[in-house]
Amino acid sequence: MQSLAMIENWPVPHAAAVVVRADGGVAGAYGATARRFPLASVTKPLAAYGVLVAYEEGAVELDEPAGPEGATVRHLLAHTSGLAFDEHRVAAAPGTRRIYSNAGFEVLGEHVALATGIPFADYLREAVFEPLGMTESALPAGGSPARDAVSTADDLARFAAEVQAPRLLDPRTVLEAMSVVHPGLSGVLPGYGSQKNNDWGLGFEIRDGKSPHWTGAASSPRTFGHFGQSGTFLWVDPEAGAACVALADRDFGPWAIEAWPPFTDAVLAEVRGAGR
Repeated sequence: MQSLAMIENWPVPHAAAVVVRADGGVAGAYGATARRFPLASVTKPLAAYGVLVAYEEGAVELDEPAGPEGATVRHLLAHTSGLAFDEHRVAAAPGTRRIYSNAGFEVLGEHVALATGIPFADYLREAVFEPLGMTESALPAGGSPARDAVSTADDLARFAAEVQAPRLLDPRTVLEAMSVVHPGLSGVLPGYGSQKNNDWGLGFEIRDGKSPHWTGAASSPRTFGHFGQSGTFLWVDPEAGAACVALADRDFGPWAIEAWPPFTDAVLAEVRGAGR
C-alpha cells in the first residue's frame, strides 16, 4: 500500500505498520513488523479481550461487583467505575463520569486473577496470545494490564483479524465490546482534552463524533480501538472493512497529533479505492 510510505516522514527512530482486511488478509505492511515495541495503553484492548474470554468461560460476569462500591466489571472495562486516572482512589460515583483509569484495569486484572486462580499475565497469554499465535506478545509477570504489554505489528495484526472475525469470542460479545457503554458521559480523552460525549465500549475507545481525535477525518463514527503513549495505535473501522496497527518508538506528542490523522485518511482512501 502506497499510503504506508507516509511513515517514512514520521520523526521516529523505528516504526512498523500493518493494514488488515475484514477477512483477515494483510492489505499492506511497512517496516520491521517483527520488532517488539512497548504498547503502553494499547495493552488495554488486549487485556479487555482476556477479561471477555473469562466472561464467556463463566469465570466472571460483566455485571458482578468489582472495584469501588457499586461498580462492576462492565464499569471497569468502560472507564465508568469512578476510579481516578492512576490512583486507586474513588473520584466519582460509578456510571456518572467517564474517567479514563489505568487503576481500573489493574483492578480488573486482580479480579480475573482471583476468579480464575491464574495470574492475569498468564491468563492473558493462555486465553489470547497463544490461541492467536501471538508468540512475540507478553504482559510481564506483575505488569499492569493497563500499559505494560509488548508486542509486534505482526502479532497485533493477528489480533486485529480476530476482532474483525472473532473465533475466540462469540461475535455478539465483540459487538457489545464495540458498542457504547453508558452513552452521553463526558470526560477527558488523554492527549485530546475534554470530550462532551467521551464514548467507550468494553475496553475499546469508540470514535463517534469526537474532535479532535487521533484517527482520521474519514474514519467512520463506528471506528474503535486505542492508542498508547509510547507512540502506538490500533484502530478498526467496520464500515471500511479494515484495521490498522502502527507502532513506533517515540512517545506520543505533537508529532503524532500531526501525523496520525492524515495517515489514517490515506490508508482509508486506499482501502476503499481497492474495494471498488
